[in-house]
Amino acid sequence: MVRHQVSRGTIEFVTSRVSGLFELALSDWRVIIKSQTLRRAPVRLGDELLMYLEPRQKRKPSFWPWVLSMIVAFAVSWQLYIKQTEIMEAVRGPLPTPTPTEISAVEHVHVGNRFFSVGQYSDAIAEYKRATELDPDLAIAYAHWAHILTLRHQGPEAVEMARRAIEIDAESAQSQAYLGMAYDWNGQVAEAMGACLRATQINPDYALGYAFLAEAYGDYGRIADAQEMIKRAMEIDPADAFVRRNMGYIYELLGRYDEAIYEYEASIEINPNHSFVYLDLGRNYSALNQDEAAIQQFKKATLVDPDDPHGFDQLGWAYFGQGMYEMASAELIKAIEVAPDYAQAYGHLGITYYVQRNYEETIQNLQKAMELGARSEEYCYVIGFCYAYLDDCESANYWFNEALALNPNSAVAHQGLVFCQDQ
Repeated sequence: MVRHQVSRGTIEFVTSRVSGLFELALSDWRVIIKSQTLRRAPVRLGDELLMYLEPRQKRKPSFWPWVLSMIVAFAVSWQLYIKQTEIMEAVRGPLPTPTPTEISAVEHVHVGNRFFSVGQYSDAIAEYKRATELDPDLAIAYAHWAHILTLRHQGPEAVEMARRAIEIDAESAQSQAYLGMAYDWNGQVAEAMGACLRATQINPDYALGYAFLAEAYGDYGRIADAQEMIKRAMEIDPADAFVRRNMGYIYELLGRYDEAIYEYEASIEINPNHSFVYLDLGRNYSALNQDEAAIQQFKKATLVDPDDPHGFDQLGWAYFGQGMYEMASAELIKAIEVAPDYAQAYGHLGITYYVQRNYEETIQNLQKAMELGARSEEYCYVIGFCYAYLDDCESANYWFNEALALNPNSAVAHQGLVFCQDQ
């Protein structure tokens, strides 16, 4: 912005002129007040009229003339002030608008970490994304971003982001561990073990490297190795929420649900802001047939992270298991609203509609689930029976055969074909 140059003499001239006008206004109302002090009074003595000056008679003081004078003086002075401001603005030009200073990429990562610690995953992702925009080679920003995507079960995206972090800095134990977890939760268990082993080699004292390696070993079926790795992680940092969570997961794989619940609760006590641990806890209560306790944990997950569809999906499916189909469909619809491409929620909603004999909605939702990649034998033969009950056995037979293509020994699909033959 171009600024006008103002000389000192110009400013002093403008100020003196405005000040002179202000003093003139003040002198006017002082004269008005002073004129009230003396008065002339006529007195008749006989036939003679004498004029003389006598002392002012005592009268009750008048308040309003003074108030009126002050109001006039204030109004005049305010107008002069405004005029002075306008004159100075015209001569000097407007002041520039301050511009906020952008924080650095590393500082954005720190802000994102604070959001992550309190469970605000969406805000954390926004900070990590901004960090990578400011510094495309900041590996740790990609690693943290990948970690949240993993926790939200966005496996392919998480793996891609974690790989980007490793491309930039392959010697980061944290990035290698996050890549390992992303691989594991995306079903690439062998790759997960390799990345986690690399993390422990880079930093033998990094607890999460062993904790994520334990989870990968457990998913691969190497339970003894999993127990050894999680023990090592607990020795290094038993106060880490993810270490305690993975300790619970190993107990869960062993079928020791009470001990798993204890460890999941310990993880929540350390940090109550990670929704996926509530899902773990609910799952173990379900395994113990404590359905009400499971539902309460799934509800907590939806409150901790309302942007994660998995909490609503698991809550809806828990309601389904209790025969509360209306409540189930309501929660499953919420999951779809949060994540319109979440295939599992469409599948669960389709099955919920099926038991309610809402066959048209069942077909629509199960087909959507399969379009999104959740193709299964069960979904195929359920669609087949929906068409059969709608008296469309031609379409029904197509879907029964699709189920048999996935599993030639599918007894339910064979029953469907027989059902249509008898119609």
